[in-house]
Amino acid sequence: MATLVLTTVGTLVGGPIGGAVGALIGNRIDGAVLGGGGGRGPRLGDLSVQTSSYGSMIPKLFGRMRVAGTVIWATDLKETGTRSGGGKGQPGTTQYSYAASFAVALSARRLRSVGRIWADGTLLRGAAGDWKGRTKFRFHDGDEGQAADPLIAAVEGVGETPAYRGLAYVVFEDMQLAAYGNRIPSLSFEVEADDGPVTIGAVAAALSDGAIADRTATTVLGYAASGDSVRGAVETLSAAVPSVLVDADGGLVLTEGAGVAVELPTEAIGAAAGAVGGVRLQRDQRAAGTVSDAVTVAYYEIDRDYQAGLQRAGRGGVGRRVMALELPAVLAAAVARSIAERRLAADWAARREAVVRLPWRYMAIGPGAAVTVPGIGGVWRVAGATIERMVVEMRLVAEPTGARAAPMVAGVPGRAVMQADRPHGATTIVTFELPAGVPGVASGGAIHVAAAGVSAGWRVAMLSGSLDGGATLSSIGRTAPAATIGRIAVATPAAGSTLFDMRTAIEVRLLNDTMTLEGRSDAAMLNGANLALVGDELIQFGAVEQVGVARFRLTRLLRGRYGTEGAIEGHAADEPFVLIEPDRLATMTLAASAVGSDALILASGIGDERAIERVRAFRGRALRPPSLVRLRAVREGDDSVRLSWTRRSRGGWSWADGADAPLGEEAERYRLTILGADGPVRTVTVDMPDWVYAPAMQAADGRARGKDVSFTVAQIGTAGISVEACQTIIL
Repeated sequence: MATLVLTTVGTLVGGPIGGAVGALIGNRIDGAVLGGGGGRGPRLGDLSVQTSSYGSMIPKLFGRMRVAGTVIWATDLKETGTRSGGGKGQPGTTQYSYAASFAVALSARRLRSVGRIWADGTLLRGAAGDWKGRTKFRFHDGDEGQAADPLIAAVEGVGETPAYRGLAYVVFEDMQLAAYGNRIPSLSFEVEADDGPVTIGAVAAALSDGAIADRTATTVLGYAASGDSVRGAVETLSAAVPSVLVDADGGLVLTEGAGVAVELPTEAIGAAAGAVGGVRLQRDQRAAGTVSDAVTVAYYEIDRDYQAGLQRAGRGGVGRRVMALELPAVLAAAVARSIAERRLAADWAARREAVVRLPWRYMAIGPGAAVTVPGIGGVWRVAGATIERMVVEMRLVAEPTGARAAPMVAGVPGRAVMQADRPHGATTIVTFELPAGVPGVASGGAIHVAAAGVSAGWRVAMLSGSLDGGATLSSIGRTAPAATIGRIAVATPAAGSTLFDMRTAIEVRLLNDTMTLEGRSDAAMLNGANLALVGDELIQFGAVEQVGVARFRLTRLLRGRYGTEGAIEGHAADEPFVLIEPDRLATMTLAASAVGSDALILASGIGDERAIERVRAFRGRALRPPSLVRLRAVREGDDSVRLSWTRRSRGGWSWADGADAPLGEEAERYRLTILGADGPVRTVTVDMPDWVYAPAMQAADGRARGKDVSFTVAQIGTAGISVEACQTIIL
């Protein structure tokens, strides 16, 4: 007796090839091994976690996929220390950065290209090939003639470096790791192996080195084949998509559709009946409880950046018996839903079974063939055949009516928060000084750097500084997160600094259309909200109106904040605008001895063809006392003139208890200058905020009664002198 069997996946009857393909066809594909022995096929989770273990399975990829890959080579972390600061009276600091070089295997089959790359879930490389982080990168496509990577060869030695022919892999060289906690991040890659979608039969044919021919129609956008054997990989495909493997004309064919059914004539069935005890046809139907109420298909969703998706098909009710299928393929939601519907329909149709007996001449109708049987409708699939005493006994299972040609039903991919893929673009920086006392900004001499990009995808640039024209450079470190910066769009008039400016509007044009400004209450403003630098003036704004793309009109202003009244005489169009957010500022710390020096600051980002240069004269704004206010002159009875003023302190701006603010300097000293027609005529230094201009001094200085006299006064601080305040009086 000879028995030919087409068994099924798991315990299902009918449909795809199974755990034991059968004596006739099993050995043909079991001989081709993907990675070991046995029959384990690929799983959905196989591609989600980057591995580095020896012996890790590397999949064969088809179509377009997102894979994590396997680290196959790496160097130790490379540490670089850069020292900054350390001027007179200032401690120096050393900043350490780390980089690594490593290789990641992606596919045991040749790839055409690598697209986007994610590092710890955020984009490292965009669809346009633009990088969001700093690294050198090389792609080896897995060609059988590819050469060894030059970096690996340089480290390991030319004779010790494999070319990894037939293995597609990538090499990262000196990848900067600061953004990933100074470790190699978990990477995933969008790769393309074939030009467009592939059928499931084409995958089976490639895996079996041509032992299986393709007659399938269902396509997948991408597929990752792995597991213990080719059989296991093919079974995973056919478990989800109802299909059969047929031994036709000496070769194996994977097919989905019923094809042309062979009609079994009534007389043939009758002629064989006497040889088997007179039973012409046996029919049976298994109980509904033996079949699943629902089928779920887990897959990779193309519309959600290859995240895992799940589609379900059910027959109604609670669906307690659920068949869960994992298909490591990239699909559209509608295709995945259709696969679930077809799988469910095929399994329920296969409840109907029949046994028919035929003369020996029908032995050519083997397992997998489609037949029609007189007296019972529909198309039946031959699940197994036994030949004994010149009689062929065929075991049949019913095919679902119209299920294979049914149109795809609606499937919803769901929603996911996906990172926008924006090019990094060039860097824009604004350099400036801030007075002492600005909330959140460290005291001391410094030039601050606000950085951003015209592209909303801008992330970071590296900063260096020099006080000798670039002859020697010190690292300032990385820029802070993108600041809100722009330019004044329309010239702005002068205004006072003691009250809310309700008449002036400042119109600004921000750097890109993702930046925005919002209004705040008076109470919030008095607590420091909406502080911005316009030219050299610090303002606060309470009301905001958007008047165009990235264009805003600011009103309800507080002007000349933190001692910047000297800069409020008006602003020309195109002066810089920076929203002061301390956590979005980088700082070049400078000692008092550097006051008067020109500071060169260079910024170099991923999208910059060359370094951006800015030169700013260091004035030590935060080291100098604020300018004096309330200059007064009072004539006394002896014709002397008492000059007085009110000091301010760089140690604090809030007047919490009604008492004078702390001095903030080692000693209280002022420099007062009497001006004549041709310049200064008298300069004195005093330690009190007033001075008497006696009649004898007036006469000696040629200052006649009734004439205008101007005087200036400045506070002498520990590390610098304030901007002079000026007042004109009539003697």
